[in-house]
Order: sequence, then structure tokens, then C-alpha cells
Amino acid sequence: DLEQLIGWLQNHGVTHVAMESTGVYWKPVYYVLEGYFELLVVNARHIKNVPGHKTDKKDSEWIVKLLLSGLLKSSFVPEATIRFARTLFRHRKKFINQRSRAKNRLQNILEDANIKLSSVVSDVFSKTGLAIIEQLLAGVVDPWQLANQARGSLIRKKEELAKSLHGRFSDQHRFMLRMLMDSIRNHNRSIEELEVQLEQVVSPFVQELELLQTIPGVSKIASIGIISEIGVDMGQFVSAKHLASWSGVCPGNNESAGKKMSSRVTQGNKYLKTILIETSWASSHTLNTYLSFRYYSIAKRRGKKKAAMAVGHDILNAAYHILKDKTPYREPKLRQEIIDQRRKSELERLERRIQKLKTLASN
Repeated sequence: DLEQLIGWLQNHGVTHVAMESTGVYWKPVYYVLEGYFELLVVNARHIKNVPGHKTDKKDSEWIVKLLLSGLLKSSFVPEATIRFARTLFRHRKKFINQRSRAKNRLQNILEDANIKLSSVVSDVFSKTGLAIIEQLLAGVVDPWQLANQARGSLIRKKEELAKSLHGRFSDQHRFMLRMLMDSIRNHNRSIEELEVQLEQVVSPFVQELELLQTIPGVSKIASIGIISEIGVDMGQFVSAKHLASWSGVCPGNNESAGKKMSSRVTQGNKYLKTILIETSWASSHTLNTYLSFRYYSIAKRRGKKKAAMAVGHDILNAAYHILKDKTPYREPKLRQEIIDQRRKSELERLERRIQKLKTLASN
């Protein structure tokens, strides 16, 4: 039927086709019509009709009226290669989340068996932790035998480790532990396969990936994630500000009758937003960089979460110009001047605070 739709639309002289972005149901229609017509995938929240007129037929007529009036704003739909990379990257993220849940359940099983491994080992899934888990699965329950699996710095904590492993590990616990370990291994394999496939899919964009990795805190997998969400053609976005607004990493505008309402960040692209927040945390640990300085200067005044969002905005802005101009990241020329100015402002703020406290004390 969809193949016949192409001929039917062409026979009626149709050049533009608009549709709601309802879940995944728009995708088969879009993929079939792609290349034959000018396609617009529209956010359903932006085309609501008058209440009381809600039927599929009337919705279609309403969309046609908006399209003919030029009032429809199309959602960003990247090219086929980027779409496939996006699908792979999002599946990878879901598998990572599922693996995290399985790891949490496994730790709950150990706690239920009164095995306090996490109180001594910082990472239960480190070499030492995994070796102990394998011994538990093999039927070993003696605390000292388990503690002998210690590696590295934990060798000095064998006595403390043995005490934490003195629990009541039953066959029921072993059964659940084995199931969860199998699940974690399966997720590890799936994640590795997805990453291999991802690298093959994005291989035409090696130059763009390398350029994005010049941004402090942006790893290889993060650069792949950024490209899978926004593509490499920045002509799709009017400016860096439009990209930031689409992504949901900048404040919104909400004003009525001269009164400014909440301007919290918009929903945007949650997958891209997650990548940007993760890279902003990573950039905060880089030495002598503008992004690191900006993160800590905001964090001490407004908190770490707002600082991470602000730095994520800066990273996206840098990514836009890097992909548009095909040039590597450059530290802001006025970085030292900015640092000096910020320090001066901070000193002035502290002096005002001290003066205010002195005034309060004298009263």
C-alpha cells in the first residue's frame, strides 16, 4: 500500500507531505516517500486543533491547512547513515542501563546473603570482585578462601575482606547470582558488538570525529554519540543558538503580560543532553582548560548540576562551529583575561560579603 501511495500522490501533483511524529509509526511512511517528496515530520504538540474536533480525518485536514499556510516547522530528520548510527548508539545506551540494573540486583543478592563485599571493594565488578563472585558460583563459601582472591592494593586488606565475606550464601543465592552474571556477560557482548558496528557505520566521518575529540572531555564514544544525534551537516540548524534550543541545553522563553515566567531548560533531545552532561563532567577534570574553569566558577555559585548544564551548552556550541568550519577546538583567546576578570569579580563579591557581615555584627 505504501508503494502505491507514491504513485497516487504523484498523480495528484503532490510535492510536499506532512505527518505527525507519532512514536515510530511515521518512520515506515517517511522511508518509503523519502526522495520523492519534500517531507515534513511535525511535533504533534505544535499542531493541536481546536478542542472538540479530534478525529483522524479532521487532524489530516488541519495539517493540510497548516502546511498550505506555511505554518509547519519540520523536525530534524538526519540522513540514512546518521539515522542508523543514532539507532545503534541509543541501543547501546539502553543495554548499558540494563547492565547497570543487573549489577545493582546482583549487589542486592550479595547483601541479602550478608556478604558486604561493597564495604571493602570500591567496585564489586573489579578483578578482585569478579574473582570472588566466580568462587561463590563454584561453591566456595569459606571467607579466607574467598579473600585469597584479592588483587593489587586489596591484598593488604585480606583480613578486612574476609570479615566482609562471612555471610549466609545459600543455593538460592547462587542460582540468582549465576543468572545475573549471565545477563551481565550477555549485555557486555551486545555492547561490544554495537560499538564495533558503530565504528563501521561512522567510518565516513573520521575527520569530524577527530575534530570533536579536540574538545576537552570529549572521548571517542562521546564524539560518535554527538554525530549520531546532530549529524555533520550544520546547515540543518540556523545557528548554534538554534541547535542549543533544539537540544534542550539552554533556558526557554516564557513571558506573558510583561511578566517573565519560569525559563527552565526545555525538554529537547534527552539522548544528546545526556552525552553533553557526561562530557561536561569529564571536562571538569581536565587541567588548565577554559571548560574546567567555567565549570568550577559556576558550580561554587549555583551548584554542580547547573554548572554541568552550562558547560554542556558550551561543548555543543563548540561542536557546532567545529563541524561547520571543519576546524579543531581552540581555547578562547581571552581565556587568561577571563580567568583574571572572574577572580577579580570573586574577590569583590567576597569583600562585599565581608563588609555586609561587619555591618550586621556592629548592629
